[in-house]
Amino acid sequence: MTSVLAANADLVILLARILLMSLFLITGWEKLTNFAGTAQYMASVGAPAPALSTVVAIVMEFGVGIALVLGVFTRPLALLLCLFTLATALIGHRYWTQQGAERHANLLNFYKNISMMGGLLLLAVTGPGRYALLNP
Repeated sequence: MTSVLAANADLVILLARILLMSLFLITGWEKLTNFAGTAQYMASVGAPAPALSTVVAIVMEFGVGIALVLGVFTRPLALLLCLFTLATALIGHRYWTQQGAERHANLLNFYKNISMMGGLLLLAVTGPGRYALLNP
């Protein structure tokens, strides 16, 4: 199995980029198509400057998500998205302040973000592979 993966490493990296970005693209698109609702949500979780936070979230999730799928500036953008993902975990999934089902749901989302950060760090190390539009 290892030799099959190694022989197809560039294809596996492309698949990993697509899979890793799928959630970012979905949530970024939802924010883009429901800007007002997203800004209200941002305000409810205490995000600074909710409208600006919404713009930043759209750019990071949808814009950077597309760039990473395409393999554009993969290493620096993966690191940037990793930091953004940490910030969203700390701002939006503060499970340690909650109780019951809300606490559990936010605990899962917090650690989902932490897990995604692991994938983004791996992408920053490996780079985009051969199937990339821009691989400086």
